[in-house]
Amino acid sequence: MAQVEATTERIVAADAEKVFDALADYTGTRAKLLPEHFSEYEVREGGDGEGTLVHWKLQATSKRVRDCLLEVTEPTDGELVEKDRNSSMVTTWRVTPAGEGESRVVVTTTWQGAGGIGGFFEKTFAPKGLGRIYDAVLDKLAAEVAK
Repeated sequence: MAQVEATTERIVAADAEKVFDALADYTGTRAKLLPEHFSEYEVREGGDGEGTLVHWKLQATSKRVRDCLLEVTEPTDGELVEKDRNSSMVTTWRVTPAGEGESRVVVTTTWQGAGGIGGFFEKTFAPKGLGRIYDAVLDKLAAEVAK
């Protein structure tokens, strides 16, 4: 099994603190940012950054649905890490200043992929598909923090 990684980034027209707070707000803002690929969203513990436990289903393709139960930590300033209890998937959100009134948001998801020919296709195509999903999240985030 090989590690698979998908990374997407965007410059957002809002300061880093506002952007981070929106991403860390699992009881309010975060649900608004999720495109149709996410369903059954539920905050089970906490709701604001560190200590949050959140559930959703992620339908990456018509045949591939992940049932995710994510523990949220904040290991460093401007960083949210979502570790899935149901798989090896880890998503890291990094928000840093990128000039006056702007911030850079980088989202990276890693997981242990399948072996063999299936793993080859997963490593080749899954990052692009997940990148499109997170592009949609970042579009909604940019619109939300611009309000």
